[in-house]
Amino acid sequence: MIEANFRQLVYALSDALDLVGVDDVAHGKRVGVMAAQCARELGLPTDEVQFLFDLGLLHDIGVSNTATHQHLVSEFDWAGSQEHTLVGHELLKDFRPLARMALPIRYHHTRWDRLLELDLDPAVRRQANLILLVDRVDAMAAPYYVSGKVLQQRKAIRQEIEVRSGSYFDPVLVQAFLQASAHEAFWLNLEPGSLHAYLGDMLAAGQPLQATHGEMLQLARIFSSIVDAKSRFTAAHSQGVAKVARRLGERLGLDPERCDELEMSGLLHDLGKLRVPDEILDKPGPLDEDERLVMNTHSFATQQILRKVRGFEAIAAWAAEHHEAPGGQGYPYGLDAAALPLEARILRVADIFQAMVQDRPYRAGLSPEAVSDFMQQQKQRGSIDAEVTDLLLAHLDEMIATARLQATETALVESGEG
Repeated sequence: MIEANFRQLVYALSDALDLVGVDDVAHGKRVGVMAAQCARELGLPTDEVQFLFDLGLLHDIGVSNTATHQHLVSEFDWAGSQEHTLVGHELLKDFRPLARMALPIRYHHTRWDRLLELDLDPAVRRQANLILLVDRVDAMAAPYYVSGKVLQQRKAIRQEIEVRSGSYFDPVLVQAFLQASAHEAFWLNLEPGSLHAYLGDMLAAGQPLQATHGEMLQLARIFSSIVDAKSRFTAAHSQGVAKVARRLGERLGLDPERCDELEMSGLLHDLGKLRVPDEILDKPGPLDEDERLVMNTHSFATQQILRKVRGFEAIAAWAAEHHEAPGGQGYPYGLDAAALPLEARILRVADIFQAMVQDRPYRAGLSPEAVSDFMQQQKQRGSIDAEVTDLLLAHLDEMIATARLQATETALVESGEG
């Protein structure tokens, strides 16, 4: 049984959302910190401060590509600003532990004067607008974080927010922001070291988030869908890998709890790809040496995120090792594939197999005969585990159906038929 602190898992997975920034990987954390500081200025109760901090961490849960992130941090407003809010709302609205965030996320890029025209709970309206306010503060401050000159820009940033009082922003929230941000500490809390400490304090002080075992898996599925949405080449890949890995684990006699962990590792194995620029993931031809080096960082990044969650040590290791190869020729650690634990070897087979059978924009999935030949060749070269591969090929039709089922379900949901 996976036993982990659900809040700790949420905070760790928020690191994945920040990876989308590629060069700037703390946007969500800064928004959360500023939202909490403004909430305290408003005199809100501790649980509401905590909620707004968590909301800040996850407010961009609908963003998976670097192009959208670039709009977010370089423009005050733009025509497509609502798209990711709709995605975020859909991801969370039926997920009980975080469902309260769905509506504020849906409206966190809607101006205050337009929010007033909508039939919304006043609390939701304020939550959404506070996130918009501090989100736009971070967009204006972003160019100055590297140079360390944010403090020098605070006057101009505060003026930009103040002139939009009553239009973009609730005047009450503007005043709270102006009061909170008048002091250096507000801005110094946005520096990397301070952010890390602030996150630790909020994690320690936060009430436990209650989640069932099934909800832990559901959260992993939510994040796998964010990863898979990043590239049109990999729709439903993580979900397919997870299902194939689980079936293989079950047929190999792993106990149900181990199969749950294996499925979760499959769902999250490509989490680090959120940091890979869109143009590399979507490149139709072979990657050059520099692009390959960037791509090869993703499994290490996945482990660095998941290893922060107590109880996820094995899940993190298996996810990180799915590109290790015989003779230490893989990455990121150069481990010999023969020395990997069974679960990591299962995941490696499932990852390669699913990629071969899945339809991609540039090619149809391989036929059963072609995929069987390909997997046999990989086995004969020693590139993948022989026992796991033989089992997969002995149940080839079942495994192909399992690998393709996820893509079919995703297509139905996106078309509105599912």
